[in-house]
Amino acid sequence: MEQSKLGKRINEVRKARGLTADKLSELCNINATYLRQIEGGAKMPSLPVFIDICNALHVSPDYLLQDELEKNEVSKIQAIETLWENVPLQKQEVALTMIRAVLEHTEQ
Repeated sequence: MEQSKLGKRINEVRKARGLTADKLSELCNINATYLRQIEGGAKMPSLPVFIDICNALHVSPDYLLQDELEKNEVSKIQAIETLWENVPLQKQEVALTMIRAVLEHTEQ
C-alpha cells in the first residue's frame, strides 16, 4: 500500500474542512509532526490513530482509503449512493419499490 495516497487524501480533507495540521493533530491527540509525516507518506497511522483521524474529519474510513481499495462491494454501494443522492424523492420511492419487488421475487 502506498502511504502517500492515504496521506494525500487526509491532507485534502483536512484543508477542505479548514483545519490546520496543528488543530487536527490536537483533535486526534497526536503530535503535529507525526500528522505531517502521515500526510507526507513517511508514516502509516496505527488503527486507533486512523479512526481518530476519520472521526475528527467526519469522514468514513473507506473514503480515506478509496484510492487504496480494489473495486468491491463498497464501490458498488458508493455508486448506488451517488445515484440515489441525485434523484428526487418521488423517484427514490419508485426505485425503492422496484428494488423490494426484485428482492422478494428472487427469494421465492
